[in-house]
Amino acid sequence: MRYQHEYVINKKLQKDMVHKKLAGVCGGLANYYGLPRFGVRLAVVVSMFVFPVVVGVAYVVATLVMPKD
Repeated sequence: MRYQHEYVINKKLQKDMVHKKLAGVCGGLANYYGLPRFGVRLAVVVSMFVFPVVVGVAYVVATLVMPKD
């Protein structure tokens, strides 16, 4: 007996323009990874205090690179 399974996952990393607070980057990351939006936003804010330059540059780059929803 032969089983043939085909799993198609069409997940795209894109900004969430419906639930956005600043640019929609955190909402898009939350949708892509299946995490709560509040948790991703909280992690970004906490990370901004620990690594402000790195997280700030990464957020700006993600804002410019990620396509809109």
